[in-house]
Formats: sequence, C-alpha cells, structure tokens
Amino acid sequence: MPASLVLAGAGKMGGAMLAGWLEAGLDPRATTIIDPVPARPIVDLCARHGIRLNPAEPEPGAVLVLAIKPQGLEAAAPSLDRLVGPDTLLVSILAGKTITDLRARLPRARAVVRAMPNLPASIGRGATGACANAEVTPAQRDAADALFAANGTVAWLADEAQIDAVTAVSGSGPAYVFLLVEALAEAGIAEGLEPAVAQALARATVSGAGALLEASPEEAAELRRNVTSPGGTTAAALDVLMRPDGLAPLLREAVAAARRRAAELAG
Repeated sequence: MPASLVLAGAGKMGGAMLAGWLEAGLDPRATTIIDPVPARPIVDLCARHGIRLNPAEPEPGAVLVLAIKPQGLEAAAPSLDRLVGPDTLLVSILAGKTITDLRARLPRARAVVRAMPNLPASIGRGATGACANAEVTPAQRDAADALFAANGTVAWLADEAQIDAVTAVSGSGPAYVFLLVEALAEAGIAEGLEPAVAQALARATVSGAGALLEASPEEAAELRRNVTSPGGTTAAALDVLMRPDGLAPLLREAVAAARRRAAELAG
C-alpha cells in the first residue's frame, strides 16, 4: 500500500476500491477523500476510520486516484492539479481519458497509471486492466499493483490503446452478465416457472458457473463441452446460441459499441 493516498471521487467504484484498500492495509490516517457530495456510507466510513473527508487545504499524497465521472474532469482539473506533488503517482480510472489528455489537464502530473477496474472490486473480485507511462518508477508501479490487487485480478497492458477494449470487455462486462441473469429468468417464466423461482435459479446458475470457472483449471470452452451431452437438452439450446447470428456475434457487436463509446469519451 502507498504511504499516503488521495481519492478524488468516492462514488460506487471509488467507494468500492477504498473498502478493499482499507482491508488490505491502507493507512486510513494517511488517506484523504475529495468528494463534493459524499454518500452517507462514505461519510460514515470516514468517521469510523479517521479518514480526512474534504479538508479545507488537502495536501498531495504519494498517490492521487481519479475516480470522478469522466465528463467532470474539465471542471475539476484545476483543483485536482493542486493535489499533485513532484513525486505523486496519478492513477486514473476515467473511461476514455488518455494519459496525454490527463497530463494536459493536470500539468503537474508526470507519472501516470491509467486503469479500468469493474464493479466486483466491491467484493474483492474485480478485474482491472492497467498501463503505465514511462515516468512511472518500479516502486510506483508496485504501489499501483498493490491497490488493484486488493480489489481482485490485475492485468498490465503493454499498450494504452488496449484500455478501451478492456473497458468494453471487463469494465462493462458485469452488466452483460447481469443482463444474462435477467434474460434467463424471463425465459424460465415464459416456460411456466414462477417468477421468484426463475429468478432464484437464474441467479444461482450464473454465480455458480462463475465460481466453477474460477475453481477449475480448464478453459471455459472445455467446461462447456463437459456439460453438453450429444443430442441432449444443453446441446439443443447451444444449437441456438451458437448459430451464426447467435450469442458470439451479438457480444462482438456489443463490445465493439462499448469500445467506440469509450473512444468518444476521450478528449
């Protein structure tokens, strides 16, 4: 954990990451939260742990994490730039905002890590893709890695250009899975199940499959084959989902749309 940290933006994602950092050993007395309208859970968390919340004169930390809405960067940049010291590592999870863009708006920033976590970080099961510019030192990268690892899996990217794809796959990915649960439950209701039963079965099926995927060393494709008996019920369903206009091309189209939107948010 870094020696000190300033978190700008403590919404759903910022708050989720903060909870994981505190559990992993981040010193709350060396932590500052900047959020103009903090939610009650954040206010309570800060009071409980002695975290500074919106101090009148915040000081730069070893790490400054940007977790505000991307659309708010322009207005917030002047005040955020004052929180960058000569040795501060800037970590941004703002979708679409490139390292070049961040340095243009926060001119004091030199070492920058751009990352894209996802919401399961709130339970320590997140997936984060990250990249660093050339000014990031090995110690700073280690600090960033410790922060991300406290929230789940970390994948370091060689090329910043891949971040938009990460945003589209894992950043937005939990919403795709939640939609799958909704659609599976609705399909069960259409086949005569009671809504509560269909929803419970759909939810448990997806979460259980995810747990099995994590626990098994086998690839997802092999696990799929393991539960598909030739000529059986699963095969009949997969004949629909795997046809040329089925799930795979639809997901490719969805991910491409998310990637395009991430690129549109740049600048």
